[in-house]
Amino acid sequence: MSGKKILYVQTSGTNTPQRLYSPFILAQTALSMDMEPTLYFLGEGISVVVKGNAEKIKMGNFPSLKEVMDQTAEMGVKMLVCQQSMQVFGQDLKENDFVEYAKIVGAATLNDLVVDADGTMWF
Repeated sequence: MSGKKILYVQTSGTNTPQRLYSPFILAQTALSMDMEPTLYFLGEGISVVVKGNAEKIKMGNFPSLKEVMDQTAEMGVKMLVCQQSMQVFGQDLKENDFVEYAKIVGAATLNDLVVDADGTMWF
């Protein structure tokens, strides 16, 4: 790896499907460029990694969002979910409500990731 870290923050939820593919495609691209990408799901963005939601989204000639998301996870990209967003936006969401490769983390993690990243993008 080049040592460069890039952080993609997904704040858009499943109600805006046109904003959901980019972080996954860009993370895959970052890997091919020898960068270390991380995806962080915040606010309404946590809905993207709730089990069953990504399967419902398919745009244009692209595969379903679930297929793109699974491929991104298989490539080793970390996917983190904001615990506080679960409380605000998810009411009763629990860890097992999310896809298996999504890890629940605290809000301080986002601050650390932003400070450590060589670049960030927000969707």
